[in-house]
Amino acid sequence: MMKEKWWRNSVAYQIYPRSFCDSNGDGIGDINGIRSKLWYLEELGVDVIWLSPIYASPGADNGYDICDYYNISPEYGTMEDMKALIQECENRGIKIIMDLVVNHTSDEHPWFVEAKKSKDNPYRDFYIWREGGTGNPPNGLESCFGGSAWEYSQETGEYYLHFFHKKQPDLNWENETMRKEIWKMMNYWIDMGIGGFRMDVIDMIGKVPDQEIKENGPKLHEYLQEMNRETFGDKNLMTVGECWGADTRNGSLYSDPERKELDMIFQFEQIMIDQVPGKQKWDLQPLDLKRLKEVFAKWQKALDKKGWNSLFWNNHDLPRIVSRWGNDKEYRVESAKMLATALHGMKGTPYIYQGEEIGMTNYPFLRIEDFTDVESLNMYQERKEKGYREEEIMESLRAKSRDNARTSMQWNDSREAGFTTGKPWYRVNPNYTEINAEQALKDPDSIFYYYQKLISLRKKEPILTEGTFELLCPEDEHIFAYTREWEGKKWLAACSFYEKQVCFSYPGQGKVVISNYGQEAVTSLEQIELRPYEAAIYEII
Repeated sequence: MMKEKWWRNSVAYQIYPRSFCDSNGDGIGDINGIRSKLWYLEELGVDVIWLSPIYASPGADNGYDICDYYNISPEYGTMEDMKALIQECENRGIKIIMDLVVNHTSDEHPWFVEAKKSKDNPYRDFYIWREGGTGNPPNGLESCFGGSAWEYSQETGEYYLHFFHKKQPDLNWENETMRKEIWKMMNYWIDMGIGGFRMDVIDMIGKVPDQEIKENGPKLHEYLQEMNRETFGDKNLMTVGECWGADTRNGSLYSDPERKELDMIFQFEQIMIDQVPGKQKWDLQPLDLKRLKEVFAKWQKALDKKGWNSLFWNNHDLPRIVSRWGNDKEYRVESAKMLATALHGMKGTPYIYQGEEIGMTNYPFLRIEDFTDVESLNMYQERKEKGYREEEIMESLRAKSRDNARTSMQWNDSREAGFTTGKPWYRVNPNYTEINAEQALKDPDSIFYYYQKLISLRKKEPILTEGTFELLCPEDEHIFAYTREWEGKKWLAACSFYEKQVCFSYPGQGKVVISNYGQEAVTSLEQIELRPYEAAIYEII
């Protein structure tokens, strides 16, 4: 059954439409901008586009607050534009994965507009309401964006639950009528020809607010199985759930094909390595390569033959990986290629976030006015009030703010990086004159063409999709190395994560499959000297 799934050797590319390409000069990326760049994605070799939300939305959380699931936000275009995008992608062998945001809606969604009118409104139970006094919320649940997760509604004198912005009320998944509305909406998009769904914070739909359970509630998997049954289960689509609260135990529940839930999930254990355990993402601790290897190996083993891994470094919520684990100055090209090698050599479906393939970096933020993201601004205010030092707050924001991922895509060295002919809705990284797609396409040794080779390998070499994974030298503090093995063939990946030259050894000889430094075609593996951020995959011969 698993072998029939096309997504096993696919590579996905995430587009954040607002920042990708603006076709009409209003400073906001749009659907026709995406259409104008399909040639570029085809050249890269990706065959899946994950599209962040383009539905009608007031924009309190950049489109993740939806007021109409059946319409396109005018800033992005029209439904006709969307249909044309789906068709043009199909013509190029690319599938569109839509962002499914069904943990919450906008407070401007007609359901919520009705729900807040009265306690006996037919839509009241589509959301989660509890009693409480003014200034005295029902319990201590906190929003992911800071502050209480409960907002007082004057109309009926009750609180509604919102785990994100107060303009994003949480849906009540215990309501069967509401769930049927979700199935209807999903089938509408499936019938339009999309290739599947990326499901926003899907592990939160089973919440039990009275017990202060936010993620992995007791009915979560029951809801996902019903979703599978009522929508995509009998179709060859691709589904991936965003699950911040997943561990390897429940991670395998989601993606075990026998359970008929999802194809894979995004888990974030490898992303949270620089976060002090038990604290917020802003509480930084040094990156630890041994811990990173341990996490990757654990997930590779846990889902082997029982499910499927997603492989990613970046997305719209995360800082640029070359600025976190790599060196975005002297060794930007080398470290970007190394990080790509380490990830794409493992088992799972790789995801590339726009600009990752050209080595885009974090933005050089100088002051709080440089930020726009609601999460970042809330954190700044909260920590100022708690007495944190300004520089300490700014250090955390520079490292982890979602704004890092949302700067304009850098297409060329012209004004505004070729993203728009107008004034962009958000900043362009000043390094766009050196780092841009046009320059990358002219340079045969660019990060872009390295990603192209990695993508091509995944499509040609079943060892990457089917092979077993074995971590090597887990205690080494500088090298991430592992083997992949399939039907008598063995590959070795060796990646140096730092600037110093290090040695690595493995018995026998290796034929170079891909390398980010020039290497001889065949080399002895007994004593490999890895240069700063060097990476290579060898076929053992």
